[in-house]
Amino acid sequence: MSSKIPSSPSRRPTMDDVARHCGHSRSTVDRVLNGRSNVREDTAQRIRASAEALGFYAAGVITERLRDVRPRLTLGFLLQLPNAVFYRGLAAALAQATQDCPTLRGRAVVEYLKDQTPECVAEHLADLGQRVDAIAVVTADHALVNNAIEALHQRQVPVFGLISDLSSPLRAGYAGLDNRRVGRTAAWLISELAHAPGPVAIFVGSHRFQCQELSEISLRSYMREHAPDFDLLETISTLESDAYGEERTHELLDSHPDLVGFYMGGSGIEGVLKALEQRRQRNRGAQRVVGIGTELTPVTRAGLIHRHFAAVLSHPLPQLCRELVAQMAEAVVQPTAGVRQVLVPMDIHLPESV
Repeated sequence: MSSKIPSSPSRRPTMDDVARHCGHSRSTVDRVLNGRSNVREDTAQRIRASAEALGFYAAGVITERLRDVRPRLTLGFLLQLPNAVFYRGLAAALAQATQDCPTLRGRAVVEYLKDQTPECVAEHLADLGQRVDAIAVVTADHALVNNAIEALHQRQVPVFGLISDLSSPLRAGYAGLDNRRVGRTAAWLISELAHAPGPVAIFVGSHRFQCQELSEISLRSYMREHAPDFDLLETISTLESDAYGEERTHELLDSHPDLVGFYMGGSGIEGVLKALEQRRQRNRGAQRVVGIGTELTPVTRAGLIHRHFAAVLSHPLPQLCRELVAQMAEAVVQPTAGVRQVLVPMDIHLPESV
């Protein structure tokens, strides 16, 4: 019997035609159409695609059935600094990605770490793990945090490091930038754009964030290799505080008025920019300092416009969140050994591109 579909315009494709087109049995197509029993996701999607390609009258019904069989998952996101513009934007992008993910019917639970101590982070992780199916967390690396991650792993609640990786071998994965590349890119920009070799400062929010630590190490490595005439100063911690960042920047400019560049790897950016602007107002003829910032926000955008930053290196948030949510869902539905990596390309923003 021929498998070809008659070309007569009055001939409507049948369930048998869909089965032949996709290479599955009629009974499998029937199960998908009527939702009578479980069918593998990839099989069901092939049947849906064949139904749509042939113009099968019940293609829309099959699509609705597939939507109905997607797993219902609650994804938890534990972020830093509830008042920070970057984290509010990240929260919105995570909620949207969870809602739009085609492989699940998802609900996002976004919470913030009001206390950054490892004890409180561990407690918050344990509490959130009782209410969600998977977690992504932005936090500093610490043994207590890793213990909490490993306890959740035993309960089959996968935990991903977000923005900054974590050292627990039982974490489900990491989603963010390649921070080695971030540090080396910052170093290249400073060494190429500075008017002459001289002192270069590195700001971090906290030394315990792996993303900041790796960026700092990589910046120093690049400078040793390619720009040894530059003087890399002792790393400055802002303690994630704008006020402290402003204070430390004034101290830096007082002790190194010949500063040629700086990299801002953590929070406290607003304070740093405020100190730079005050110094510029007092010394209008001073040589411009090459600043490299992180994450495009209204504050860093203003820093670019006013030329306090030569560039801002940031995460492409919509892409990051889409890929993270997909991996979180897969880690719940199809758990596998090993760490899942979601490395997204770095966005580079310049004064003339914002």
